[in-house]
Amino acid sequence: MLRVENLEVTYHNAIQVLRGLTLQVDQGDIIALLGANGAGKSTLLKAISGLLPLEKGLIDEGRVRFNERIINRVQPHELARAGLLHVREGRRIFAEMTVEDNLIAASYALSGRETKADYNMVYNFFPRLRERAKQTAGLLSGGEQQMLAIGRALIGQPSLMLLDEPSLGLAPQVVAEIFDIIQRINREQGVSILLVEQNANAAFNIADRAYILEHGRVVLEGAVADLRENDDIKTFYLGMGGHNETQSYRTIKHYKRRKRWLN
Repeated sequence: MLRVENLEVTYHNAIQVLRGLTLQVDQGDIIALLGANGAGKSTLLKAISGLLPLEKGLIDEGRVRFNERIINRVQPHELARAGLLHVREGRRIFAEMTVEDNLIAASYALSGRETKADYNMVYNFFPRLRERAKQTAGLLSGGEQQMLAIGRALIGQPSLMLLDEPSLGLAPQVVAEIFDIIQRINREQGVSILLVEQNANAAFNIADRAYILEHGRVVLEGAVADLRENDDIKTFYLGMGGHNETQSYRTIKHYKRRKRWLN
């Protein structure tokens, strides 16, 4: 469904963020994308969804294919209508509008005008949004705002959804609820998902495969079941040592000198 091939991205024609990055999302996959701050995760999602030019970014080399179509220069609204929806970091809802009006506004993604959309489908995944349909979105809790952001993307009838840090700033119980719903959306609606997430445990609980980014490159990839057994993943992303001992910062910081993944 999605193929990123040797992608190189710069900002302001000077700052290179992605360096020959390649990855793939197959039909029905949930793919986790992990890495430290500044690794290029959000930049990759913007490159896929066509948002880079809005932030003075540019794809210098490589290709992005969505359903076999090269989409390097396709406009974001065209990609949304083709079924590629991006839920950006920080929710990005219309805070002054009601929950219901946010969903109505999202229906414009289908055709450029208000379109009859299945709001009940969104409310069935997120019952709390039904209860707050007439409430101003800016007054929702952080978890409810994240639910609304994902619900707006669902209105666009996605075949591929890009999710950027859906757990950011949320309590563990809310994170578990949202990730359970993300998994249901994948299974019940057949939506493929590329998930950027700092909470590796939450991501690994629902993902099929994962890619680890460092300095704009993929340094490790594989099935989640295999990556869980990798000592570096245990130490630097799951917070555990090879013998299930929690690692201190003093131990973890040596990773920067070790760089075994890049050898």
